[in-house]
Amino acid sequence: MTPVRIGRRPDPITLTDAAVAKVADLLAQEGDEQLVLRVAVRPGGCSGYSYEMFFDSEVAEDDIVRTQGSVRVAVDPQSAELLKGSTLDYTDGLQGAGFHISNPNATRTCGCGSSFS
Repeated sequence: MTPVRIGRRPDPITLTDAAVAKVADLLAQEGDEQLVLRVAVRPGGCSGYSYEMFFDSEVAEDDIVRTQGSVRVAVDPQSAELLKGSTLDYTDGLQGAGFHISNPNATRTCGCGSSFS
């Protein structure tokens, strides 16, 4: 019989090195060491759900908080289910700069890149 693991939940989202560097830079500009990067999924958008990312000074007791590099990332439990196994990347190229979430749970995405179902 395989033992059941009880304890730490898996990371809902992983940041690439480029994303960690960019978020750390943005956090340094904010000048508040208590801020966390909050990644969330909300109903809406052209495909059913949309991603939200913002700096937050409040962390709820049931949030999943992980430190990646020098960045603390907070995800609420409902969003964690929809983000499970996702990766946040940052690119800065000729086609423009920005964050992009690769979500293996998304069955459909829209052209804007920030909405999925």
